Amino acid sequence: MVKPNLLRNLILLVSLAVSLSSIAQSPEPARQDALIHLVKQDCGSCHGMTLKGGLGPALTSEELKNKPDQYLIDTILYGREQLAMPPWKGILTEQEVHWIVKQLKTEIE
Repeated sequence: MVKPNLLRNLILLVSLAVSLSSIAQSPEPARQDALIHLVKQDCGSCHGMTLKGGLGPALTSEELKNKPDQYLIDTILYGREQLAMPPWKGILTEQEVHWIVKQLKTEIE
């Protein structure tokens, strides 16, 4: 007989693996191009056209390297009302936001 705690932990582990595998998938190349354009144009309108800062803070890899990914993901998805950062949930998927954060931390060119 399987112990309840072991079964619960196995279920949690499988759920986590499924979640991580969906996050790890990159958007299709055409969508990647569209996302890069969005970051440069839409985000660039506040964060500077070169993403080195403007109304909003810089989005360079140097500035973001010590910020936790989840903090950046939540900021993009849910916004920061007190900082005039709009939420992008509903426009961008969570998978796309994960990809954007990864790209920002390695410098979008």
